[in-house]
Amino acid sequence: QTRYKAYALKQLTVGPPLCSTTFDVTWGSRIASSPYSEAVSRMMLRPALFLAALTLTPAFAQYDPAAGDPAFARCIAELRGQSASRGVSATAFDHHTAGLSPDMDVIALLDHQPEFRTAIWDYMAGLVDEERVDEGKAMLSQWRDTLQRIEAEYGVDSETVVAIWGVESNYGQTFGKRPVVTSLATLSCFGRRQDFFRGEFFTTLKILEQGHVDADRLVGSWAGAFGHTQFMPSTFMRIAVDFDGDGRRDLLDSVPDALASTANYLKQSGWQTGQPWGYEVRLPARFDASVAGRRNKQPMSAWAAQGLRLADGSPLPSSGAAGLLLPAGVEGPAFLVLRNFDALFSYNAAESYALAIAHLSDRLRGRGPFATPWPTDDPGLSRAERREVQELLLERGFAIGEVDGIIGTHTRRAIRELKASLGLPDDGGRAGRRLLDALRHE
Repeated sequence: QTRYKAYALKQLTVGPPLCSTTFDVTWGSRIASSPYSEAVSRMMLRPALFLAALTLTPAFAQYDPAAGDPAFARCIAELRGQSASRGVSATAFDHHTAGLSPDMDVIALLDHQPEFRTAIWDYMAGLVDEERVDEGKAMLSQWRDTLQRIEAEYGVDSETVVAIWGVESNYGQTFGKRPVVTSLATLSCFGRRQDFFRGEFFTTLKILEQGHVDADRLVGSWAGAFGHTQFMPSTFMRIAVDFDGDGRRDLLDSVPDALASTANYLKQSGWQTGQPWGYEVRLPARFDASVAGRRNKQPMSAWAAQGLRLADGSPLPSSGAAGLLLPAGVEGPAFLVLRNFDALFSYNAAESYALAIAHLSDRLRGRGPFATPWPTDDPGLSRAERREVQELLLERGFAIGEVDGIIGTHTRRAIRELKASLGLPDDGGRAGRRLLDALRHE
């Protein structure tokens, strides 16, 4: 139980602000809990956990994965028993799981996906900023010939493919650093959706056994997605293509393979060549928002009859069926979304994600920001502005680590402390325009 005590101390002292797993040292068993804020999550730990942590010596201040985890070991043994029926040899299973330890951080991340927890204006500000637009235009130029061949083959325009590339890996700059086998083994044994992740785990082992990717190169996101455009293993097996003709489907080291595979995914998801994803629109006064919904598609004529017009005031197109998307309610930007928006949604089942891809693709075509501003008096920050926040916090003596534009645990903690000293509301360490202005003028 020393390992559980050590983990308890880490959570009570330096653990992440949002925690979905705690440990009951009385029984030595893992207990799933709902996500809490930093303060609440730690107060809600069992008294036995707190008392156990207090009894520790500094030598046990870190969780020691080398000591092994009986629950994880039992789960891996159970998975090994299923390997033959899942198409994975015992030899390959043993080779790729030898010495494996769980990465419990991925369990916390499972319940804290930004697509579902971040205000839409923060989410969009970070994903569709001037940096990503400029870099995307450079990628369009650099890979023009390849993208033209992809468009001819799959019918998906270059801007949409590059927009997915930009959002998923910042044009190949950020693949993720977690070993995919470790992440998926952990998610197969703990947390929600274990059946889904077990399927992805066994598919990953098949990818390695068949030699598609070298084991030491297979790193990616906490959920097991990998490559330039972050394919899940099962998606790789179904959709990935060898577009550069070298005999391998390589999404890590071949940009042509990755981009063509992305276009193939959209084609298989019902992409309609030559059609837009949708339109920003203007709502009439006192509009009845109950008719909104991506899947509640109506003919354009029906929307026009209800008083909707394009954002510039011109009439709606005369043909097509669309659903009305109101990501921030009737006071924010409104969109009529078509079948191609649904294809984007299928890539990552979140409307905010699909909207980010759609908007970035428009920006890569030379179009401007949304005509209607987000309904907030504290707008979100671009990545450059987030880096500026971090630099200003460092100047004030806050230990936040690397300046990377990612508002992580240490940056949020520093922001909360600063806001408390300035008398600003505590909003969980959010970095918005009001905070940046305060830092610039403090």
